[in-house]
Amino acid sequence: MAFTHIDCFSGPGGICTGLHAAGFDTKIAIEYIKSCVDTYAANHPSVHIIHSDIRNVTSEQLLPYIPEGGIDLVTSGMPCETFSTAGNTSRSFYDDRQFLFREGIRIAKIANAKMILFENVPAITTKTAEKNSSQLIVDILKNELEESGYTNYEEFILNAVDYGVPQKRSRFFILATKDQNLKLSPPEATSDKAVTVKEALCGLPNVVPNSDAEKKSYTRAKSDYADLMRNNEFWKIDTDTANTLSYHMPMRHRACTLERFALLKQGESLKNLFERYVGAEREKLQERRVLPKKMFIKRNYRLKSNAPSPTVTSHCLDEFVHPKYDRALTVRECARLQSFPDAYDFAGGPYLVPHIDREVQDKYEQIGDAVPPLLAYAWGIKLSKLLMEYCDE
Repeated sequence: MAFTHIDCFSGPGGICTGLHAAGFDTKIAIEYIKSCVDTYAANHPSVHIIHSDIRNVTSEQLLPYIPEGGIDLVTSGMPCETFSTAGNTSRSFYDDRQFLFREGIRIAKIANAKMILFENVPAITTKTAEKNSSQLIVDILKNELEESGYTNYEEFILNAVDYGVPQKRSRFFILATKDQNLKLSPPEATSDKAVTVKEALCGLPNVVPNSDAEKKSYTRAKSDYADLMRNNEFWKIDTDTANTLSYHMPMRHRACTLERFALLKQGESLKNLFERYVGAEREKLQERRVLPKKMFIKRNYRLKSNAPSPTVTSHCLDEFVHPKYDRALTVRECARLQSFPDAYDFAGGPYLVPHIDREVQDKYEQIGDAVPPLLAYAWGIKLSKLLMEYCDE
């Protein structure tokens, strides 16, 4: 028996991909961004996708796809911008987005869901509802869960690196159920040794910046992680793409940018270059545009081969430099760091678009904002066990 699932704020399908591999049957996905909807539909054609602001989704749109007895699981990973500490002013926003958790609860009530799983950045735990207020968003969330009958809940902060994802990515979760007798706990770590960037990118050939030459063939290099990303049987993907590489297109870089990349050692970023080059030497580099006029802390970080990646974000194109080659990462390389299988088709949106439009996400942004599928898979295995207990009572 496959447990059923509704995917709120579904993005390009990271949660669905992991849950599908764990045996879940996603019935409905709800997503506002059209490019994410296109990617989701290309990879999960059996899921009914509602392209809409979730606040406008009605019970009439949902009920035809909900089985008798209700849905087993609703997942809800609402936008994290208002909670994130990544930007200097991000946490100064107090807008409607920070209350979108209510929509996950509303959908769960309509679907008579047995469980709800919320996901967000850890900084949500300290975000207040209003400026100069002491009332926390998470406390409001918990109160409204209880009012809706989901009185048994636990919260966790998990790091994706502990679940086989080659990336240090901490995320906050609340798991809630109506069943008072269930003992809720997080998925057990599946990896006692971090997957490295070198292992993650294994088998992907180099591409040459500015060449427009996409590579479609793998090298002979192997790693357990790379094999897993190509294992369509594990991911329950019914397509014959095991030997065809996709979305491995080099970016275009100015000559001055390539020179900047060449100055970086593994583990260094633009910040280190500003510390290394000072005075007249820095000014000369800035005149030639090798260094920008302004220093951005999270920019141009050269990945370490023998360590997991830092958190992959929607700005991953600007934030990461290949550990070995003087270039940014390809879409497929970013997808590997996020644990999307190699057969995943990023059909929606352009390769690149100015990072200012909430209506469109390019392929890098889609990947960076997604939940790592391997982390979702670990949750799927855990939740299957809990739902079996729920059904046995």
